[in-house]
Amino acid sequence: MSSRDTPHPLDAHAVADGLGAVDRPTVSFELFPPRNPDAAPRLWATVQELAAARPDFVSVTYGASGSTRTTTRQLVRRLLRETSLTPIAHLTCVAASADDLARTVEEFLDEGVRSFLALRGDPPADGSWAPHPEGLPTASALVALLRDVERRRCASSPAQAVRAATRPLSVAVAAFPRGNAGSGSSREQDVAALLAKQQAGADFAITQVFYDVADYCELVALARDAGVTIPVVPGIIPTTDPARLRRVAQLTGVPVPQRVLDVLDAFDADEPADVARRHRAGTRMGVDLVNGVLDGGAPGVHLYTFNTHGPALDLLDGAGLGGDAPRAHSRVTPAAPDLLTVPTT
Repeated sequence: MSSRDTPHPLDAHAVADGLGAVDRPTVSFELFPPRNPDAAPRLWATVQELAAARPDFVSVTYGASGSTRTTTRQLVRRLLRETSLTPIAHLTCVAASADDLARTVEEFLDEGVRSFLALRGDPPADGSWAPHPEGLPTASALVALLRDVERRRCASSPAQAVRAATRPLSVAVAAFPRGNAGSGSSREQDVAALLAKQQAGADFAITQVFYDVADYCELVALARDAGVTIPVVPGIIPTTDPARLRRVAQLTGVPVPQRVLDVLDAFDADEPADVARRHRAGTRMGVDLVNGVLDGGAPGVHLYTFNTHGPALDLLDGAGLGGDAPRAHSRVTPAAPDLLTVPTT
């Protein structure tokens, strides 16, 4: 029996019941709207490549202060109209009144969006985070607003009620394996916030980037002890580009382990052969992380693509979760020696 044929221990009951094709790890991606029109064709090529992996959903980011509100809606609308993908629209509280947020939700719903990622949101680049005077202070309040808008729509329209019955509104939220550096909260404080989001009506959570399996598993254990029952999907960045990892660390406050940087920095960025080896070595580290969280009980993986398909798809293929795989999780066989060799000079 090959490693791909070996069922994941957590999926054993599903395989025994003949449900292996259904009870499989979820796969999803994060995209962001193109920052200029010239990038749109490249993004759409990436979307088509990612669609081949048969993702369960793709999330579309919403810039600080709602800076990409229009382009986010345009991308989500195109995903709905031209693909079979399920888009999740990000929504933030920053720089918007509750009434404005409600109108935005109505606009998304009118266009057929049925899934949201409710976030407090990052502060504008020129200031610290503060709620709008007539806005919402927390992500849990935004979850409650989403649920309230949906209830009002269903109460006022039998047609909306039927649509809601056949396509229920789905609300995701964020979780932070190491605490939220943006708000200065500890992991314990974030777990309390996650519980509040669940109580407001959240269906599942997606984590901020992390690099150690223990960070994810310890977060979930703390959350379960606190009464959080919703699924927590690990958010993972492909560990292939050290410059990108350092930039993400600046933006999120989540440090990149030195062991990861040591592997990636050892390759010569000016040598094509070394760049290819670095990519493979980084992919292998990502595969180990995916294997670890799935073995720890994660329901699936959410990959931060940065609108680039190659590293994300290579990571999925390495973990046996690619588009041609049935997505019953299995360990990969050890990589060939040259994939892991780090130059010493």
